[in-house]
Amino acid sequence: MKIKKLLTSAALVCFAAQLSAGTGKLAVDEVVRKANNAAYYGGDDGRSAVRMTIKDKLGRVREREFTILRKDESDGGKQYFYVYFRKPSDVRKMVFIVWKNIDKGDDRWLYLPALDLVKRIAASDKRTSFAGSDYMYEDVSGRGLGEDSHELLEGTDTRYIINNRPKDADAVEFSSYKVWIDKQNFVPMKTEYLDKSGELYRTVEALSVENIDDIPTVVKARVTNHISGSVTSLEFKNIKYNIGLKKSVFTERYLRRPPREARK
Repeated sequence: MKIKKLLTSAALVCFAAQLSAGTGKLAVDEVVRKANNAAYYGGDDGRSAVRMTIKDKLGRVREREFTILRKDESDGGKQYFYVYFRKPSDVRKMVFIVWKNIDKGDDRWLYLPALDLVKRIAASDKRTSFAGSDYMYEDVSGRGLGEDSHELLEGTDTRYIINNRPKDADAVEFSSYKVWIDKQNFVPMKTEYLDKSGELYRTVEALSVENIDDIPTVVKARVTNHISGSVTSLEFKNIKYNIGLKKSVFTERYLRRPPREARK
């Protein structure tokens, strides 16, 4: 009996050692998955008013105000985004819709009221400027987890540090990007993008995080373009989760006729 117990214990130790040796990739994938959920999947749906301030290197300032709606099919699964612009007059009533797909590229539509034109945003355009800011169309809904390879670097007492490289290098303008993730709530706090020559050219930062309905939520953020000297700041207000949004809100039908949830 003692021999059997010893053998069983030895087998368990061996199995644990094998798990420990092989969990590098599993560990980083789990951190990335939790960070993605923390950044984009708070609650089953959500609504927020957003003020965007764009300041160029000469100190000139432009502002945007819009409402963003989101609905999830499941945590980490397909989801929908609706962005309705309120101010200024040159972008008022502009609408941006995203269907974030997991097994294929995202679907994106942009409605331009001045031209009464609905435009499909091609996959090649997802890394272009969002509403003239330092944010990109892809930043609204995030990158697919399978689009990059992930490496867990040595972190700090409070942060995981993940280095990410695109699997299709020709599809993006960056060579890699590094993310600092809060170990307590898994909110991505800072992201640094390197260009094709390995130089830092873009930084995304979460400046303030608050618990709203027990969900860690970024309420202030900033993007710095180190090449142009432009800085875009975002302030999120009137944030609500689990408000019962219907899937029909996120269809082409509402590009020209914004729903009540976006206008109020």
